[in-house]
Amino acid sequence: LAYASGLAATLNITHLLKAGDTIICMDDVYGGTNRYFREVAMKTGLNVVFVDCTKPECLEAAITPNTKLVWIETPTNPTLKVIDIRACADVVHKHKGVLLVVDNTFMSAYFQRPLSLGADICMYSATKYMNGHSDVVMGLVSVNCDQLYERLKFLQNSLGAVPSPFDCFLCNRGLKTLQIRMKQHFHNALAVARFLESHSRVEKVIFPGLPSHPQHELVKRQCTGCPGMVTFYIKGNVEHAAAFLKNLKVFSLAESLGGYESLAEHP
Repeated sequence: LAYASGLAATLNITHLLKAGDTIICMDDVYGGTNRYFREVAMKTGLNVVFVDCTKPECLEAAITPNTKLVWIETPTNPTLKVIDIRACADVVHKHKGVLLVVDNTFMSAYFQRPLSLGADICMYSATKYMNGHSDVVMGLVSVNCDQLYERLKFLQNSLGAVPSPFDCFLCNRGLKTLQIRMKQHFHNALAVARFLESHSRVEKVIFPGLPSHPQHELVKRQCTGCPGMVTFYIKGNVEHAAAFLKNLKVFSLAESLGGYESLAEHP
C-alpha cells in the first residue's frame, strides 16, 4: 500500500487500534513518530509506552493484556541502535493479537527484509531511500497477511491518506535504481565512518557497518548492508559541533536523507 507520506502510513497503521489499547514503541525513534504518538495518539485514548527494544527481556516485561502493537525501527534515528527483529517477533507472537511493526526507512527493502524475520507490518518513508531523488513525499506499507492487508486498505480509503499518481510514477522510477544507489550509499558511508573514527577531534562514531558498533554481529546476520547514515560525536561541546556544521563545504546543513545530496544536521 502507498500513502501520501510516511506519517500517513503511521497514522493508518495506528487506526487498527481503539481507545484503551497500548502501543509499545522503541525508546529511540524518528522524531515525527515520537511526536505523533505523544502529542496526538495519546490524546485520542491510546496508551503509548517507550521501551528499549534492543533488550527483548525489556519488551517482554512491558507487554500487558492491553498491548496490541509493538513499534520498532532499526537502525534507530538518530543513534543507530540495531534491534533484533526475529527476537522481538518471537516475544510479540507469544501474545495473541499483538502486531509487530518495523519502520524500515533507514535500511530500505534492499538491505533488510523485516517480514521474512517475523514482522507483521513493514513500513517506510519512501521519501527517503526508496525514492532516492529528494522529489517525492510518500509512505509504503507491506504485509504478509491478506486479512491485515484488507483492513489497512479499508482504513486507507476511509482516511484518504493516498499519494498522487505522479508521486507514484516518480517513486516507481526511483525503485529502478535502488540496488545501485544503496550499494553506493554503503560504500560512501563506510569510507566516511572509517575516516571519522581515525580523526583526533572525533570522540565516537556510530555506524552499524563498523566492527566497533555494539550490534555489528547482529547487523551481519540481519542485513545485507548498511545505509548512508553516520552518527558521530565531536570532542568538546555544542559550540564545537555548531562550528563544525558552519564550516562544511561539501555537505549541506539540512534535514532529510536517502537522496543524492550529502547532508548534515545536529539533533
